[in-house]
Amino acid sequence: MIYAIFVAGLMIGLPIAITILGTLLLFMAMNDAPYTIRIVATEMFRGINSFPLLAIPLFVLAGEVMNESGITGRIIAFANVLVGRMRAGLALVNIWASVIFAGLSGSAVADTSAIGRVFIPEMEKNGYSRDFAAAITAASSVIGPIIPPSIPVIIYALIVSGVSVPALFLGGIGPGVLLAIFLSIYVMATVKNDTGSKSLDIVEVSPTKALLGGILPLLMPVFVVGSILMGVVTPTEAASFAVAYALFLGVFVYHNIPFSALPRIFTRAMKDSSVILVIIAAVSAANWLLTYNRVPNTLTDWVLSNVDGKVAFLIAINFLFLFVGLFLEGTAAMLVLVPIVHPIAVSLGVDPTHFGIVVIFNLMIGLITPPLGLCLFVAEAIAKVGMVKLTRAILPLFLVEVVVLFIITFVPQTVTTLPRLFGF
Repeated sequence: MIYAIFVAGLMIGLPIAITILGTLLLFMAMNDAPYTIRIVATEMFRGINSFPLLAIPLFVLAGEVMNESGITGRIIAFANVLVGRMRAGLALVNIWASVIFAGLSGSAVADTSAIGRVFIPEMEKNGYSRDFAAAITAASSVIGPIIPPSIPVIIYALIVSGVSVPALFLGGIGPGVLLAIFLSIYVMATVKNDTGSKSLDIVEVSPTKALLGGILPLLMPVFVVGSILMGVVTPTEAASFAVAYALFLGVFVYHNIPFSALPRIFTRAMKDSSVILVIIAAVSAANWLLTYNRVPNTLTDWVLSNVDGKVAFLIAINFLFLFVGLFLEGTAAMLVLVPIVHPIAVSLGVDPTHFGIVVIFNLMIGLITPPLGLCLFVAEAIAKVGMVKLTRAILPLFLVEVVVLFIITFVPQTVTTLPRLFGF
């Protein structure tokens, strides 16, 4: 009955945290000791009583400040100089602007919103269908949480002890760039009506000015990731540095953020962070129940006795997370499943950094799959083409991303090479 209540809550659209907590409280109230309602509150507090978790609201705030600071136009102009005159120029600029934006916000939804508001109408003006423009914007925004800095990476490292945040940061660079390359190959092979950007108003600046304008925004991920790799700061301290750098650019360099706008920006970041932290707290309480009943141990034993080797396990994991990504938000899915499947992966000899990036990549693909893909919703809200039409347009791009997923799954060097070069 408890499982039925949980599934019913998800089906009717209740927030995942409310569904988990409601189910847990009902279960605790209906059963005898040691199941007591106060365990829920205790485990929720324990789940978020962690100093590294401060990195999450700080990176969210950094992304919000960067979005407000007027750097979107500079990023697009920079990408346009690099690829804008090639075949399918506007689609390529869209993809590679997302790669650059990924190093600033680490959020696919922020990427879809910021890039989409510029590119969807401009691509339509240059001969693209509006649904394709929305689809390529959503699909390329998946790169955001893969290339560092990345909030999902920090959450994953908090879930799994012994996995290095710098190693995961470095491990995500290769897959993120690989995804951009494959998306670029696809659009260059299929787009017939665009031989380069012709009327993109926002990038009507000289190439030299565009390149110079992109330098300061690009320095942010270099400083943040570089300081972590050199051991100068922890990820949490690096997140605070990112906020300070973003504020400096927005307020004092570009003069696009008045002091009167700061309360609104901080409030929005606080709301977004709260959603993530409440989910973490709720799943921490649920994990106590699973651990107490030895569910992870039982599942591990069953998999080890029934799954024939590492390859079969990785295939099963990909299908599992792709399916779960249809219905659960990525953070919630990680918090629920990773504590169970990570020990199995390690016992089968899968590299922990490689496995972490495979899981994150899987769940980021879920952001563009119906019925609950957040990036699809954001892109559709901008393009207003209808979810059915947008889903049809994004299907080939989804398949491209699945191809990249299986490449990084079975060619682990795409993930592990950079971490090993830096000694992780």
